[in-house]
Amino acid sequence: MTEEKNTFIVRCGEVALKGLNKPYFERMLADRIKHALKKFENVEVKRNEGLIFVKAPKVLDPELITAEISRVFGVASISPAIETASDLDEIGKAAVEYMQGLITKKGIKTFKVDAKRADKNFPVKSPDIARIIGAQVLIGCKVLKVDVHNPDCLLFVDVRRGRSYIYEQKIMGYGGLPLGANGKGMVLLSGGIDSPVAAWMMAKRGMLIEAVHFHSYPYTSERAQEKVEDLARIISGYCGRFKMHVINLLPIQEAIVSNCPEEETTILVRRFMMRIAEKVAKETDCGMLITGENLGQVASQTAESLIVTDNSVQMPVMRPLIAMDKVDIMDIARNIGTYETSILPYEDCCTVFLPKHPTTKPKLAKILESESKLNAEQMIDDAVASRDTIAIRPAE
Repeated sequence: MTEEKNTFIVRCGEVALKGLNKPYFERMLADRIKHALKKFENVEVKRNEGLIFVKAPKVLDPELITAEISRVFGVASISPAIETASDLDEIGKAAVEYMQGLITKKGIKTFKVDAKRADKNFPVKSPDIARIIGAQVLIGCKVLKVDVHNPDCLLFVDVRRGRSYIYEQKIMGYGGLPLGANGKGMVLLSGGIDSPVAAWMMAKRGMLIEAVHFHSYPYTSERAQEKVEDLARIISGYCGRFKMHVINLLPIQEAIVSNCPEEETTILVRRFMMRIAEKVAKETDCGMLITGENLGQVASQTAESLIVTDNSVQMPVMRPLIAMDKVDIMDIARNIGTYETSILPYEDCCTVFLPKHPTTKPKLAKILESESKLNAEQMIDDAVASRDTIAIRPAE
């Protein structure tokens, strides 16, 4: 006996605009959806005519399946659908039964049919399909009326070659591109609001990520690091498992404080963090660095500071939040589930040895002169060699 299954229509969004490369991106997206649903048994994922169709056993909660699919980058929207033969009588019967269920569940009183004829060989055109199916629904559901302007239910009928689909929801996904479509980057991940959002945004553009996290133990606590691991696990729920490299920055901070002007401490520490991250990135096949920097937010993020910071590395630096308002960043953090963890009151390494009056317009020549007082290459090599690497997996 064949197991009964629910059908989900998955739309590809931006992937559909990729021209000759479209099949490649569609295959990649289908593979990502399969991966996201591998925890469930007997789930089918197939591509057909620019859409992806997921079939899951009816014993599985449809909302759970929809939620899992919606987190896959590249998915524009999902519609739980009823599948039927591409025959007007069969479509009409299925539509009546479907609407009767909605009357019971949602108490709808008005509707409108929106028909699409994807199969151009089908003998009836889209407006006529909508009219015919609407009439059958009115006959089969006496309590309903048609409202073309503001219906309680917009009933979609999608007629395709061999099979047709009926649905009333378009549940939005995050869009973007499938993971792995745009290389790999190393994110400098702190316990704040910004860097987890930056990691999520680059993953949404198809980039695989790894992370490097700096701490200043014992000035920063073990609980502060656990907070960052919690943030990393939330992010991995969207972009899959990744490695996080944990590095104690305290020896470098102490050397800077002992040998360099106080007002330069912040920018000097930032340059060392970037150089260390670059070295780890090269060892792990990452093509670029990712930061949560936002123009003008703090002393190390003024235009002049960012220029001096970028001078410390050769690798491209991606700053997806650079021109965003803080409120918008916080909204994304809430949406993806990192905000409440990010605001937990645990210290991070950036607050250790914080100067009273940090320079906001550093001069590269002066910064390089201060760095010349340090054994920079050895300090960086020691920091990289002493790192701990943690495998981050999504929370169960």
